[in-house]
Amino acid sequence: MTDIQQFSSLNDALRNMFGAEVKASNRVSGGDINDAYELILTTGERGFMKSNMRSDASFFVAEAEGLAAIARTNAIGTPRVLGYGTDSGKAFLLLQFVTGKSRVSGYWENFGRQLAKMHMAETKEYVTGGVYGFNSDNYIGHSRQINTPHNDWIGFFRDCRLDVQFHMAEKYFDPAERKQINRLLERLDTLLIEPEHPSLLHGDLWSGNFMTGDDGKAWLIDPAVYVGHAEADIAMTELFGGFSETFYAAYREVAPMQAGYADRRDLYNLYQLLNHLNMFGGSYLSSVRRIIRRYV
Repeated sequence: MTDIQQFSSLNDALRNMFGAEVKASNRVSGGDINDAYELILTTGERGFMKSNMRSDASFFVAEAEGLAAIARTNAIGTPRVLGYGTDSGKAFLLLQFVTGKSRVSGYWENFGRQLAKMHMAETKEYVTGGVYGFNSDNYIGHSRQINTPHNDWIGFFRDCRLDVQFHMAEKYFDPAERKQINRLLERLDTLLIEPEHPSLLHGDLWSGNFMTGDDGKAWLIDPAVYVGHAEADIAMTELFGGFSETFYAAYREVAPMQAGYADRRDLYNLYQLLNHLNMFGGSYLSSVRRIIRRYV
C-alpha cells in the first residue's frame, strides 16, 4: 500500500496533509465498531477520522487497502484515503470528509451501472498467485476474512468463506447438523458455478455501506474487498431488504447475471449470516439452519 501514507501521530498527519491542526472535533454516529469524528481544522477544512484501540490498527490498514482497490477501478466513488497511523494508544484512519449532497437524478440507475463497471474491471493486480482472493487478509465486520489465493472460485468460497465461518460457529451445531454441514461443503461444486470472469467485490454491500458522495452519486464505504464472483455482492444487497429495483435493472443491462442466480443466492448469503451469527449470537441461527437444510 505504497500510495497511502502512515503517520506516527495525528498531528503529524494533519500538518503533512493540510498544514493545519485540529480546531474542534464532533462525534459522528452510525458505526458499531469504531469511533468516528468530524475534524474541523485551523484552516477551516474538514476531515473524517475513525479511531479505535492501537491493537486494532490492522482494521484501518485493511480498510484503507480496500478503499484504494475500489478507487483504482475508476468505476464508482469512495472517500479518498488520506492516511493512517497510531497516536497515544489509539489507531486512526483519516478520510475525505464527505458533505453528502442531494442525490442526482437517476441515482439508483447510476449506482447499478457503476457497480457493474466495478465488477467488470481487471482484477489481476489484486491477487498474486491465484485468481480469487486478495493480496492480504482483511475483515468482515470485526471477523478476520481469509483471502488466500485460489485458482477456482468454488474452492475459494468453500475454503476461505464457508469452512472458516462454520469452524468459528461449531458450538451452535449438534453432531447431526455437523454431518449436514460436511455434506454441504462436499457438494458445493454441484451448487455453485464458476464466474464468467473474476470481479473485485465490495464484500459487505448492504444499505449501511454506501452513502451519497460529493457528486450526488452513490459512494462505497466500509469495504471487505476480495476478488470473487459478482453474484456474492448482489446477493448481499438483497439480504436485508434489497435495493431499488431500478438498481438491479441497470446493473443487469451492463453485466447480465448468469442463469440460475436465484438458486445460488442463499448460499452466498450463508457466509454473511454465519458471520453475523459469530459476531452477534444465536438470533441468526434459525436462518443459517434453514439454508443448510435447503441445500443438503
